[in-house]
Amino acid sequence: MKSLETLALMGLLVAPLWAGGPPPTPTPAVQGPRITVEPQVFDFGPALQNKTLSKEFTIKNFGTADLVIERVTTTCGCTTAPLEEKSKVIKPGGSTPLRVSLQTRESTGLMSRSVLIKSNDAEKGLYEIKVQATVAAAGKAP
Repeated sequence: MKSLETLALMGLLVAPLWAGGPPPTPTPAVQGPRITVEPQVFDFGPALQNKTLSKEFTIKNFGTADLVIERVTTTCGCTTAPLEEKSKVIKPGGSTPLRVSLQTRESTGLMSRSVLIKSNDAEKGLYEIKVQATVAAAGKAP
């Protein structure tokens, strides 16, 4: 009889798992504007000197209010990330492209640069994305 009691007890313990357990609690909506950028880091890989490398990033607003991009700056004159005026306000759930260009110039070796996005996101007012490349001298295989 002990085995029947054990099976009955196991059934009582496992039954809620079969039923799916308690209902999931809804996650509250993120209040205010919230920024994210995809991808946050991009590696161009091997590159040659005196080349311009470009990558399109996507700035997204996953918040509940308009995300306002105040300015976009870079850590070096060899990197550009222009943002059109019409793209500076992103509605909740919306997105806008940001084309980042990196000029390898006369550099060699690992080249890593940052793009800083200043916005009205209270949690991430200054959002950083990174681009990098491994630059080989002209005439040498990267």
